[in-house]
Amino acid sequence: MMGNIVELRVHEGDRVQRGQVLAVIDDAQPRAAVERATSAMSAAEQEVAASDSDLTLAQSTLNRYQNLYDKKSVSPQEFDEVKARYQAALAHRDMTRAGQEQAKAALAQARTSFSYTRILAPFDGVITEKKADPGMLASPGLPIFTVEGLGRYRLEAAVNENDLRYVRMGEQAPVVVDALDNTELRGKVVQIVPAADPGSRSFLVKIELPADVRLRSGLFGRAQFSRGERSSLLIPQSAVVERGQLQSVYVLDLNRIASLRYVTLGKKSGTQVEVLAGLQEGERLVTKPGDLDLNGKRIEAQ
Repeated sequence: MMGNIVELRVHEGDRVQRGQVLAVIDDAQPRAAVERATSAMSAAEQEVAASDSDLTLAQSTLNRYQNLYDKKSVSPQEFDEVKARYQAALAHRDMTRAGQEQAKAALAQARTSFSYTRILAPFDGVITEKKADPGMLASPGLPIFTVEGLGRYRLEAAVNENDLRYVRMGEQAPVVVDALDNTELRGKVVQIVPAADPGSRSFLVKIELPADVRLRSGLFGRAQFSRGERSSLLIPQSAVVERGQLQSVYVLDLNRIASLRYVTLGKKSGTQVEVLAGLQEGERLVTKPGDLDLNGKRIEAQ
């Protein structure tokens, strides 16, 4: 539908429901077309009613003349004339019904064209972008709004060509989104684009994410794919105390006295981080020291 936008009923950030009117395009011409088609439909219905009456009368006349013809009371010519009038009435009735069907189709088309003057939300979601203003000329292919569906997000990850062999369709892949405080989500590989990007020599992998009200389009996240298994020592990320470029943890001795110990950290895994050096398996830590100075103090478990 081409026409001037006369009204925008939503703005960025508004939640919308499927079928809700978002914008209105000037409907003067489509409305006039609907009115003309409605009038034509009424006229066609009247013509059908009149032709039905004529056909009923012609049928009754033919039946009477048939009885008279069987009794030799009318000539063959008179009977043939009455029969011809009946056949003409029948043809006229069929023609008016065909005209009625054409009028009905024209009315449906006019109503469909009129419906295009109302821009409707295709699904439940939220308006993330408004790309037009009242007075602008709307035309086919011109975006007016961006509507984002809720609860159906996916992560698009670029995987190096050498690592693509570790990715398999349908497999579960942990996804960490920075804006969600490194909360780990369980994603699922739903598509592997078969063509590599010629510049980066990487493949696009699409991972479907579970429903989470905190997700938004445009967030940055990382997907993790297993290359194999190895043993490692993991500690909570909250236990790490950072002072400048140094990283340390508070370790408890047998008497629950805390002492600060510097450690070397490796890769993160969700809310945990790998310890490469500085700790031994089985040692106890203060998991949430915060900014407190606990060195040399006795710590009681809560």
